[in-house]
Amino acid sequence: MTMTDSKFTEKAFCAPFREERIGVISDTHGLLRPEALEALDGVSHILHAGDIGVPEHLEALACIAPLTAIRGNIDRGPWAEALPETVSLTIQGLHIHMIHDRKDLRAEPETDGWNVVISGHSHKPSIEDVGSLLWLNPGAAGPRRFRLPITLAFLWAESGRPRAEIHHLPV
Repeated sequence: MTMTDSKFTEKAFCAPFREERIGVISDTHGLLRPEALEALDGVSHILHAGDIGVPEHLEALACIAPLTAIRGNIDRGPWAEALPETVSLTIQGLHIHMIHDRKDLRAEPETDGWNVVISGHSHKPSIEDVGSLLWLNPGAAGPRRFRLPITLAFLWAESGRPRAEIHHLPV
């Protein structure tokens, strides 16, 4: 196949190189899998959307890339109380809001200027692109729940818009 074939001349939707991506993980529940660490290796930033389980996992993730984490409903004790329940931040031009359980969101994302809302809690990976807003749930990277997959996600900006992909961990 040559570079002039239509497959290559059309604008393709491609994930950027790892160092241009943000790693998004949630619901590790005390199990930080080596496959998750390997998948996150080289990302520019890691976002943990809660239900961490043990503080040592935050240390391990912070060794890979800058880390922002929020508290989930299972996170208890002094270490967890130090984590916010929600956080809003800007990374790579993306205005991101994280909340563990999407049902607890009481704000209007567009009004507050967010173009990405990240949540966990359900263990169900999903990406919803609604207008100028991307809703992202990376799923769960910890213990398997029911028959749900073991996943995390990658997030990046493409032409000023948020893009994401779900990454299934080979476990």
